[in-house]
Amino acid sequence: MDYLTDLADNEEIDAYEQALQGFLNGQIDADRFTATRLQMGIYGQRQEGVNMVRVKIPGGRLVGTQLDAIADVVEHHTQRGEAHITTRQDIQLHYVPLADTSVVMRKLSKGGLTTREACGNTIRNITACPLTGVCPREHTDITQHLNGTVRHFLRKPLNQLMPRKFKISFSGCESDCAQAMIHDLGVVAVKNEDGRFGFKVLVGGGLGHKPHEAIVVESFVEEKDLFLVIEAVLTVHNKYSDRVKRAKSRIKFLVDRFGEAGFIEKYQEELARVKEALQNQGYPKGEWTTGRTDVAAPGQGAPREIYEQKQAGLHVLPISVRLGQLTVPQMRGLSGLLKRFDLAEIRTTQDQNLMLVNVPQAQLADIQAVLADLGLGLPKAGDDVVACPGTSTCRLGITSSPTVGGKLSGGEHDLRIRVSGCHNGCAQPEAGDIGIYGEGKRMHGKLVPHYQMYFGGNGMAAGGLAFKGPSVPSARIEPAIDRVQAAYTADRTDNETFFNWTRRKGKDYFVELLADLMAVSAEEILSVMRDHGHTDDFRVLQLGGGECAGAKQVQIGTTFFDAANERNYRNALKFQRKFEESAKCAEAIAWLIGQGLTQLVGGRKCDTLAEQAEELLQVLPAKPALAKSLANFAHYFSKPAEELNDQLLTEWYAEMDGWTNDVAAFCMDFDRQLDLAGALPQAGAASSRRETQSASVA
Repeated sequence: MDYLTDLADNEEIDAYEQALQGFLNGQIDADRFTATRLQMGIYGQRQEGVNMVRVKIPGGRLVGTQLDAIADVVEHHTQRGEAHITTRQDIQLHYVPLADTSVVMRKLSKGGLTTREACGNTIRNITACPLTGVCPREHTDITQHLNGTVRHFLRKPLNQLMPRKFKISFSGCESDCAQAMIHDLGVVAVKNEDGRFGFKVLVGGGLGHKPHEAIVVESFVEEKDLFLVIEAVLTVHNKYSDRVKRAKSRIKFLVDRFGEAGFIEKYQEELARVKEALQNQGYPKGEWTTGRTDVAAPGQGAPREIYEQKQAGLHVLPISVRLGQLTVPQMRGLSGLLKRFDLAEIRTTQDQNLMLVNVPQAQLADIQAVLADLGLGLPKAGDDVVACPGTSTCRLGITSSPTVGGKLSGGEHDLRIRVSGCHNGCAQPEAGDIGIYGEGKRMHGKLVPHYQMYFGGNGMAAGGLAFKGPSVPSARIEPAIDRVQAAYTADRTDNETFFNWTRRKGKDYFVELLADLMAVSAEEILSVMRDHGHTDDFRVLQLGGGECAGAKQVQIGTTFFDAANERNYRNALKFQRKFEESAKCAEAIAWLIGQGLTQLVGGRKCDTLAEQAEELLQVLPAKPALAKSLANFAHYFSKPAEELNDQLLTEWYAEMDGWTNDVAAFCMDFDRQLDLAGALPQAGAASSRRETQSASVA
């Protein structure tokens, strides 16, 4: 089994360390260094001088050595001694001094972990149904496809400087426990009406600002086309999403902008081009079967009880982790447990819990005894509460979500409670039975902490996003949730789910139910002015926007990464002897870099490549060779298609790649902080990282 223990790159860590020293010495400005550290998974906190390090755990799968590495970093490089499991199945380490971050990366790398692209406007940690490989309902163990996707797209030029971050999920059957509905792109294994196996692909889901359910862009694709589909969607995002209004630059806003039919049309245009260029690339192959439908889907996150696997005699053992917080002794103890009971892995889940898989019946009792000694155990009714860090560490936090989360319970019906400290929804409040997020409201001239409530969310198939309810003062959120649970107990019909009950009752019912808790008289104002865990009056600190949304993108840098993606297509098409199509990609490279360079030095965009070369010569007379080469390219690409051949294109492309590197050298001299690592042509492309990674999934 591929546990993805080789994703780190020590040369990247060397480059990061050099940039870190440059920043600390005042040689690199804060905006540029912010972009660099975000790309390497280092996020700022609301506390000065310390950072959050986000560790990628693709699909939530961890082996013992990785757990040991995280424990070592937490013990020696954090100030609070805990790791935090997130709803994206990765692990965050808070209160890490900035000066320690490169050392932390090296220790994680040695343990088989990477932080690369865990933050920033990249593909974030890819999530999966935690029962992959062991669920009786699944059509295939989607680990192979998830791991292949991680390897294929990590460091790929196309997704290094996207307009905004991109979140992907994988599910092994139609139940969709990984919640494609709320992701930028969701992949769901299906069996179609003809009995063939493949994937359904959904795009444009998201929570936070303007929650949006994903749309289906492909009801069925074969596994050989999965990478092509993902690349086409990423290309649409990269090409059309807003790079200026970053609050509206997630792909869900493109779906609204173009409309569902218009978006799919744009996607299909890009897919046709991607297929033409990359139809021969390798892809991961799974083993497929018809999953059982007589077994209930376990739901989002870890099962709520010991679960029988499809492998006879083996079980899933869920581990409840309070608000996702793990201590060093617990992590070391869990690593020791894996060794003692000869278990290969432990898994993080979207509900901030853990899972053991492949546990024989005879070991269940002994393992539970070990967990009890570590202060851990099976889930209990009411403890399915998820909370983001909120104002404890997050720059965007408005309320203290972990504090209030620790006071809440899902009650006798084991409802899923989701608590976010702001509207960005990292705890997925719109996908919970009861979800809340923090906000501030003016009442009688005072700023009062509130929680906006949501009811009846379920991100799985046949579910739906929660609907918005009333906003209740933070001081009254506990009785508000208790009242809703009591109403459900009293009013539900036989076996009626909370999801169905909320839709039967409707929004107005909850407004009326909680009306007295929403209302605050002038005499009561002092009783609601403090957030949970605070002794002073509530206030919202102005710490700036989210770092990823606000990260500075240098246009010429984006240009070179776009050109690198075109270069991949150019070379692939040439290899297939599709010379005309390959030359069009080469011409696109000349346009991208020629216009980008001209604008960098104060020139304008032109209508033809020849005119662009003349404009470049006017604004950059000190480098006439760069303009002359661009003029040559304009002449080359005017040749009739029937005159193109392999030898001619080989000569042109060698000249173009040399010119690209010359332009890059000028740009990096012009802007000494410009980082184009991974975007430039390399000699011997067949041995490059990208070629190797593409072949590795074949």
